[in-house]
Amino acid sequence: MSGYILCQTKKAEHPYFIENISMNIYSIEELCYYLYHNLYLVDQTTINEELCTWLESELKLPALAAKLRKSLGKYNDAEDILYPIFKEINYLTYEELRILNGQIARLNQESIPVRQKRKGDSLVENGMYVNAIKVYRKILERDDLDGEREGFISQVWYNLGCAHSCLFQMKEASDCFFQSYETGHSPKALKAYFLAFRSITGKKEYEKKLTELNADEQLKKELNEALDDFSRIPAASVEKEEIDDMLVKITREYHRSTGS
Repeated sequence: MSGYILCQTKKAEHPYFIENISMNIYSIEELCYYLYHNLYLVDQTTINEELCTWLESELKLPALAAKLRKSLGKYNDAEDILYPIFKEINYLTYEELRILNGQIARLNQESIPVRQKRKGDSLVENGMYVNAIKVYRKILERDDLDGEREGFISQVWYNLGCAHSCLFQMKEASDCFFQSYETGHSPKALKAYFLAFRSITGKKEYEKKLTELNADEQLKKELNEALDDFSRIPAASVEKEEIDDMLVKITREYHRSTGS
């Protein structure tokens, strides 16, 4: 598996700043690691003239910088940009290159909304929740989503709720989970909605909402178990902050299972 490896090339005195995940890199090995593990975050904020200048001046790789400059501003396939960088130091093993080829082939066949969703998902995985929220919101503003597979919009709403919950924005998370349930009728979204709703309301309002939305006994049991698992003290009320922490954990786990 690729990783941060012992640098065989020059290390930069001044780092290159990767805007998507707010990270500085100092070597081409680190650049390769980022590109390989964050395929859906490769865009003009990463591959641009600033990167070419950095490769040329800091890492003394003018030939690679020249190759990349030819692709700037053009609608090239991902491999036209990525392969020259990986080949510069033979970063990938044969098996990793095979996997990357498959990922790129799938990426090239995906619609723009799906690519954008995967970008948002990658940002969440990197802890860049504010940026992910912006990406998800832009998807939901599109007027060409009718052609996407069933459940796509519901998943975007759900993952948007996850991003908000990771910022402890529980009102926004609650609204998003409800929209996810309304558009997809997913039991998972309904469960997340109730947990988020419970974090911003009292027990009476929470129980009223359970009745309004016809929560069945199985769902009530799961919700109670989730609350009880977090608050181990018998007969103790669950404080808002405790529910917030619990929901963040739960939604992070759920988010990993909502890929397109």
